[in-house]
This record gives sequence, structure tokens and C-alpha cells, in this order.
Amino acid sequence: MIAAIEHARDSFARFSFDLIYARPGQSLAAWRQELDEALALAGEHLSLYQLTVEPGTAFATLARRGELVLPDEELAAAFYETTQDRLAAYGLPAYEISNHARRGAECRHNLAYWRYQDYVGIGPGAHGRLSRDGVKYATTQTRLPERWLAAVEDKGTGLEEMTTINRDSAIEEMLMMGLRLSEGVDRARLERFAGRDAEALLGANLAPLIGGGFLTLDRERLAATAAGRQRLNAVLAALLS
Repeated sequence: MIAAIEHARDSFARFSFDLIYARPGQSLAAWRQELDEALALAGEHLSLYQLTVEPGTAFATLARRGELVLPDEELAAAFYETTQDRLAAYGLPAYEISNHARRGAECRHNLAYWRYQDYVGIGPGAHGRLSRDGVKYATTQTRLPERWLAAVEDKGTGLEEMTTINRDSAIEEMLMMGLRLSEGVDRARLERFAGRDAEALLGANLAPLIGGGFLTLDRERLAATAAGRQRLNAVLAALLS
């Protein structure tokens, strides 16, 4: 892997790589050493993800059997905080929960997702979001490669489904994606999308989260604080309940 990173560094003006932390049996000391090694190789962007176990995966089966033991919440939080502090000190602050970059080197491709802009899903199983005449649509391509290819050859497209996203669902998606960013969600865009003021839109759920230090709301943006991004799933559940 190191040879591949060095080759990318020598070949491209911009490159990045991903690491996963909070792995079974991993210590904070080992992760700090791994981070130092990564930073010695890094360019202007680095992605660092905390390992999570998703339902229906082999990891979930192993965890259920007790064969895969992840760090507890306190240790997982320490991994996250160590990561944030170390990368910020190096000049690669988090612009998104798991993504770090020098100013101006943020991943433009992924920013389109997090800012809830349109994107076209191309290829087997790809998903997309498209806007037409003020309406947001979700698109899905045929999942199996052989069926997708047959559909393209037969009909000229592998599009399987194109459905309207209702306003409430679109607002939820915008918040779920945008609050991952340190910049948060553009308030004016959110209010245009929703057709009402942000405080009226989010109602009584908003004030406790602001008071607790998990969200901020000013004239320009709704954003999660550092504490809010660390526990964003819980913040979103409270905000959207």
C-alpha cells in the first residue's frame, strides 16, 4: 500500500487515501503511530473513517457471535478526538466528519453529495439525485452488471427507477448530508427548499440542541458543532424526530 501511495504522490498533483480506525484490538498508541506514518505520506487530503458494523454484513455476524469486539463508546470517542486533534495540528482540519484537507483542497466530487447538489449515477447499482422544474428525483440503475449491460444494449439506458423525493424527505436528506460538513447547511437554501423559516421548520427540537452545544444557527448557516459532529446520528435523530 505504501508503494502505491508513493507512486500516486509522484504521479498526480492531487491524491488522497483512506484509513480505518477503532479496529478490534487497536490501541490509541498504535493509532497515533499509524497517523504519524500516514501524515508523512499524505498530500493535501486524507480520509479517516471509524469502523462501524452494518447490519447484514459478515462483520455483523462475527460481532453477534462475539468473535469481533469493537472498542467501547468511551474508547471510540478517544480515537475520534485524537484523530481530529492530530490532523488539525498538522494543517489538515476536518471539513467533513471523516475527511480532512488543507484549505482549497477539499474533495469537490464528495462536496456535491454533502451539499445536496445534483449528481448522475452511472453504472450497475448506481444511485443519483436530479432536479427538474424544482422537483428532486432519486434515480437507481439496475444492480447486476450483466442485466445493466443488457438493458443498455437493448434500451440505451440501465436506469431502473426514477422516483420523486417529496419535500419532507428531501429536507431530511439535505440535513443528514449537510450537517456532516463543518460549514453546515446554507440557511437561505434550506429555507427556499422548505418554503419556511429554519426555526419554524425545525420547531421545538432545535433549541435544546443549540442550548446543549450540538448545533449552531445564525443568519447564514445551520451547522453542527465539533461535539455535534462527533455524535451526529443522535443529533439527527433528535432534530428530525
